[in-house]
Amino acid sequence: MRIHDMAQDLEAAIAAAERAVREGRLIVLPTDTVYGVAANAFAPAAVQRLLEAKGRSRQKPPPVLVGRTGTLDALAIDIPAWLRRMLDELWPGALTVVLRAQPSLTWDLGETHGTVAVRVPGDERARRLLDVTGPLAVSSANRTGEPAATTVEEAQAMLGESVAVYLDGGPSGQAVPSTILDVTATTPRILRQGAMPLERLHEFNNTIEPEART
Repeated sequence: MRIHDMAQDLEAAIAAAERAVREGRLIVLPTDTVYGVAANAFAPAAVQRLLEAKGRSRQKPPPVLVGRTGTLDALAIDIPAWLRRMLDELWPGALTVVLRAQPSLTWDLGETHGTVAVRVPGDERARRLLDVTGPLAVSSANRTGEPAATTVEEAQAMLGESVAVYLDGGPSGQAVPSTILDVTATTPRILRQGAMPLERLHEFNNTIEPEART
């Protein structure tokens, strides 16, 4: 387990994380929301390690972070025109979108039922890492049921030796996770209300339904 200070040597930190991802190990990285624990999205064994580290089942597959909006068409199909306009304006940012996955994708994120959740993070350091690793399966850096980590120390306390490389980017920008928007059904709806307000999304499509309250 190694901790790399991104403020002191960003290139060395990215190189160490890229090497760990390539070897199928887990990393922790800062994003524009909370810290995330990440694995190579195209390495099923690595994704399984991520789920086990969090204490999470395959019934809750992780979202995928990408470095730029242009990657979306390689991962998803049936992307509505209004959503493209939305993402052109709101990505990078705190919005995760659930879409139908490209049938040709050779990955195993868990029981996705043919969907994929994608986000371009607002943190420039995270996007630089994603440019060298490619898509990463990422979930909040915590054990299931615990608060999401907002510092690398909190992540380390929960995930310990299950993670090979911790990237220390200082306190996270906000302690609120991204908003999750599902566009796979006829009517789009919020699955999790997070940092991106529903009112902002309604500027692009006013039929988006709010998160269902139980």
